[in-house]
Amino acid sequence: MTPACLALDAAGVSYDVHPYTHDPAASSYGLEAAVALGVEPDQVFKTLMAELDTGELVVAIVPVSTMLDLKKLASALGSKRAAMATVAKAERSSGYVAGGISPFGQRMPRRTAIDELAFASDAIFVSGGRRGLDISLRPEDLVATLDAVVSPISST
Repeated sequence: MTPACLALDAAGVSYDVHPYTHDPAASSYGLEAAVALGVEPDQVFKTLMAELDTGELVVAIVPVSTMLDLKKLASALGSKRAAMATVAKAERSSGYVAGGISPFGQRMPRRTAIDELAFASDAIFVSGGRRGLDISLRPEDLVATLDAVVSPISST
């Protein structure tokens, strides 16, 4: 059990756990997960951490088949600018290692924005809190559990 699973259990959220064999040499952990789990990359979402111009760390969740648009993220969260958080800052803040950062069970709750593409599927996959472990759940449950903003924050 990871902190992500414990947080979802505590919230009473229904989810499924999907372990797979992680290859440390993979160039994209998200695309690796999609292939290993036999699902479309549009259904697998990556959890990224960014820093707003106010210094606030935030979470962004976008499909692995897209890129995070930092301007759109900043706007969605009422800020002017955003930049990617350093790996060290993201790991320290979340309590997870890069490539395994889950939006659930982080050390400190963070404001979160989820790309609207999450609602294109009945279920989406996010990190379960370690490399080689994904969780699938309904996008509505993801939004409600995280009290997240839904906005078009990705670009192709």
